[in-house]
Amino acid sequence: MKDEYDVLIVGGGMVGATLGCALGGSRLRVAVLEDAPPREFSPEQPHDLRVSAVSVASASILKTVGAWPGVTGRRFCPFRRMRVWEGAGDVEFRSEDINEPVLGYIVENRVIQWAVLDRLKAFANVELLCPVKTRKIDYTPQGSTVELEDGRVLKGRLLIAADGGYSRVRQAAGMGVSGWDYEQHALVLTVDTAYGQQDITWQRFVPAGPQAFLPLDGPHASLVWYETPEQVKRLKALPDADLMRELRQTFPDCLGDIESISARGSFPLKRQHALSYTKAGVALIGDAAHMIHPLAGQGVNIGLLDAAALAQTLMDAHRLGRDLGSAPVLNGYEDMRRSNNLLMMTTMDMFYRVFGNANPPLRLARNLGLGLAERFKPAKQLAMRYAMGLGGRLPKLARGEAIVG
Repeated sequence: MKDEYDVLIVGGGMVGATLGCALGGSRLRVAVLEDAPPREFSPEQPHDLRVSAVSVASASILKTVGAWPGVTGRRFCPFRRMRVWEGAGDVEFRSEDINEPVLGYIVENRVIQWAVLDRLKAFANVELLCPVKTRKIDYTPQGSTVELEDGRVLKGRLLIAADGGYSRVRQAAGMGVSGWDYEQHALVLTVDTAYGQQDITWQRFVPAGPQAFLPLDGPHASLVWYETPEQVKRLKALPDADLMRELRQTFPDCLGDIESISARGSFPLKRQHALSYTKAGVALIGDAAHMIHPLAGQGVNIGLLDAAALAQTLMDAHRLGRDLGSAPVLNGYEDMRRSNNLLMMTTMDMFYRVFGNANPPLRLARNLGLGLAERFKPAKQLAMRYAMGLGGRLPKLARGEAIVG
């Protein structure tokens, strides 16, 4: 016996579960498969290492599908200012300059995931299967099956890959990727600071790589230190007192005094882009479609925009009675997202390579560019809107418009 669905979403992380929520309340039968739930949340727990800078557009998606109260009812930090500098070049973006209350929010990934997973339970047409282990994925253009380790077999007209950068769904569908390693690692630290609640996120460029500060609620912060793999390995192994000493010596004075380090971790930087996002019967979203340099924290944001665009494409097709798994329908989703994602990925690559070059004339040009950006208001405002996710072709959910009902 096979359980049959219109849409099978493999991966119940932030992006996959958001897609499930976006299709919630429709006449489509949807299943979301997740191998393990996130660790239970308690406000007394230390902050997680894995956090995201949630853009205004992404927050709008979560609000429109009804998941945002699950974020605000747990833990989050709005930020209203964003500073970027190198040497003499210095630019600060302020939400008040474009009459917006915030530029975005720093939220722990686990909080976002719980918010969307909890919201899924409200929809009668969406079945959350968690925890489940996938034994086998059989893809065909006419419909795919997923065999679980408990013996159940699920069949779906449309198979969605929301299962990360090493997607089994993408591999089962024979969809290739291009990419490269940046030969740089990121050291991530959760720290307690002498400062109280902050509303600024900043990034300073130095020859070895950027240094970033992300405020968390209360006197807490997430630090990201980009360095060579060897240097990150050395720093990660240091005792807390020695690591705090290195942070004070290396990070700028505006960091303030670090009182303690509560967590540390590291990850390599990699770029990856699927050669196509769709083929008949299957679509890729989130990291299954693209892995981007984390320089500006846009990874989760473009993933949530994928989910919103795909949901809109499917609901439009369903209302017209079209086949959800047909290549022409799915091509509409790829047309909405691929060029925007490629632009964002290319922009992050450009920043990485331009600011990572120690050539003195180029450094002078960078400093002049940042200085001009501070003084040229139209360009500054345009950059802010793109950082907030409000530029380009936005799906309806990102504009606060419902797609179901």
